[in-house]
Amino acid sequence: MQLSDAQSLGFEPDRLSRIGAFLDERYIKSGRLPGLDVLVARDGQPVYRHTSGKARADGTPMASDTLCRIASMTKPLTSVAFMMLVEEGKVALDDPVTNVLPEFAGLGVYTGGGGEMDFLPARPAPVMRMVDLLTHQSGLTYGLQNRTNVDAAYRKGRLDGHASLPGNDHFIAELAKLPLEFAPGEAWNYSVGTDVLGVIVARLAGMSLGEFFRTRIFEPLGMVDTGFHCPDEKAHRLADAWGYQAGQAPQMFDPAEKSGTRRVPRFESGGGGLLSTTADYHRFCRMLVNGGAADGTRLLSPKTLQLMTANHLPGGADLTQVSRAMFSEAYNAGAGFGLGFGMTIDPARALVPGSAGEFYWGGIFSTAFFVDPVEKIHAVFMTQLYPSSVYPIRRQLKTLIYSALAESRA
Repeated sequence: MQLSDAQSLGFEPDRLSRIGAFLDERYIKSGRLPGLDVLVARDGQPVYRHTSGKARADGTPMASDTLCRIASMTKPLTSVAFMMLVEEGKVALDDPVTNVLPEFAGLGVYTGGGGEMDFLPARPAPVMRMVDLLTHQSGLTYGLQNRTNVDAAYRKGRLDGHASLPGNDHFIAELAKLPLEFAPGEAWNYSVGTDVLGVIVARLAGMSLGEFFRTRIFEPLGMVDTGFHCPDEKAHRLADAWGYQAGQAPQMFDPAEKSGTRRVPRFESGGGGLLSTTADYHRFCRMLVNGGAADGTRLLSPKTLQLMTANHLPGGADLTQVSRAMFSEAYNAGAGFGLGFGMTIDPARALVPGSAGEFYWGGIFSTAFFVDPVEKIHAVFMTQLYPSSVYPIRRQLKTLIYSALAESRA
């Protein structure tokens, strides 16, 4: 990938170079991360790239085309896919979810019980709308939240979007047996809502989510390495996955050679199933920073993207006021949530440089991206360490990137 002249795009090259020096000293040499790859761009043009460390335990170096598990960075792609169908008039944000998923007609709200007992009778749930899925205000949850008996039931059923689920219909049928944690619209809880949205995309489009991604997003944008599994011809580029061990070196737990990501999944998780590369996700971000279009291909209109990246939390609240989640890919202070993206309401409350209105998300293997529509900056960060809540690397990266900015457009 050819880099553009950073200085002509408003960055100070010497300050950009501090990014790699910091990451290598703090995370690679110390052994905190096995390997990493970071790209910074402005106006869709890459101005900085740093790749270091190893992709595999055998010493295979991290490379510019290493395939990584992007986990919840799948969510923005699924949300874009859904909004493409909204633009085509096939669905609306305020439509009841039951229009497409009649299995959800009998959903109730949790009133007690669970664990080794049956759930107590649930109280009837208000109508769940499509927008509730996009904004994580549906009342659904994740088993990894590990707080309630509803979470425990998700773990037992492997309902966090696991690739081994028998398919879309099974996933929806099993979810429909469980109560919601709260009434739709009542609170915010990071959840499988985007997996449900992926099933809705598939049903509305009459094709699998993977096929929709391939034909409607990946091929038009030139995302040649993104998909729900790693094909044999690319297996040599797949990274190992590592787990954090307190006080020890990361422990490799999903070796590339034996990884489940080598197999075609039974369930295509719209909330967390994709593999990708830095270059491919950069292409997706170029579309976002350019108002929904890139390289002559328009996926969304600028106004649709503006709607997606506005704060949809009640009363303009930030996540500190409405979140019930133990885990998400967002820092809560000064952060709102849009239609598939976290977004910054107030950089002063977030205590990190940036712009009001920037949007972002990350994945549980510590990958991350952000798009700043004010400064027309975006960045993509890839690594493979589980979970993503261990180090403040995303905040550090943002600080380093904005400290290299010499010309602001605000």
